[in-house]
Amino acid sequence: MKRFMGLTKRNLLIYFKDKPAILFSLLTSLIVLVLYLLFLKGTFEDAFQSALDSAGGISQLIKSEDVSLFVSITLLVGMMGTAMITVPYSCLTTIVKDRENRIDYDICATPVRRWQIILSYFAAAAISACIMTGLLLTVGLAILAAGGGMLPEAADILKAYGIVMLGSVSATAFFMPFMLCFKTSQSSGAFFGMLSAAAGFVIGAFIPLSQFSEGVQTFCNLFPATHVTVAVRNALMSGVLNSMENSIGGLDQGLFLKSIKESFSFSARMLGNELKMSESIFYVLGLTVISCIVMVVAYSKTYRRK
Repeated sequence: MKRFMGLTKRNLLIYFKDKPAILFSLLTSLIVLVLYLLFLKGTFEDAFQSALDSAGGISQLIKSEDVSLFVSITLLVGMMGTAMITVPYSCLTTIVKDRENRIDYDICATPVRRWQIILSYFAAAAISACIMTGLLLTVGLAILAAGGGMLPEAADILKAYGIVMLGSVSATAFFMPFMLCFKTSQSSGAFFGMLSAAAGFVIGAFIPLSQFSEGVQTFCNLFPATHVTVAVRNALMSGVLNSMENSIGGLDQGLFLKSIKESFSFSARMLGNELKMSESIFYVLGLTVISCIVMVVAYSKTYRRK
């Protein structure tokens, strides 16, 4: 156990000493912020207005502060969703660098078991990802509060932190088998570029997934980060949705709330079926366990003892 902890600490220090890697891991989230300020805000406001119209023209009953808060939290959820893809991947680059520099052979020459070595990489990356995404969520909530927005209830905020931690761990496990296929930093960097470009679309940060076909929605929901983003959206949005529902006073018989949840993807859809939140969490947990088994088996077979 002492050797495992030592390797985990070593991998943590390597990641946090690489400042450019930390910056680039957050770059996609920053791009989402810039795009939001330029034109995404109008896109989501139009989608919101469309949902209001479909509910019988009750826009005059909804407070403008609630609409603004809804859009702001949508931005925050989009930033967290992309971060739960790019940050865990970036945290795993240590394993590729060690392979490129042949450091992995030195590590494998030690008495440490193969499964301990690979799990030390996983543990360090998961811890790093949890720290970074947790800080990003904290900053986002602070900005939301500074802007005069009503923060979600404490229970919902704690739930969001828990979901973000789960998302960071699950994404780290999901990407680990892929990282074992890369032999150079250039190849992993090229894949990271494509991943960063697609991350915002996969989790619905740019366009709500409900706007895509069933096949595209199914593909996007293969990624654990998409399910986790849906869970974060439900946690942080519950307060403002309840406020809007109270303003309507039941005049629409719940049509507004249903329309909003359908338009902004408050539940994941796979193969044409809408998943319950418990089913999404079970999918994420199951995929995490399977990924951990695959990474241990793959690493052990790659570095057999002579």
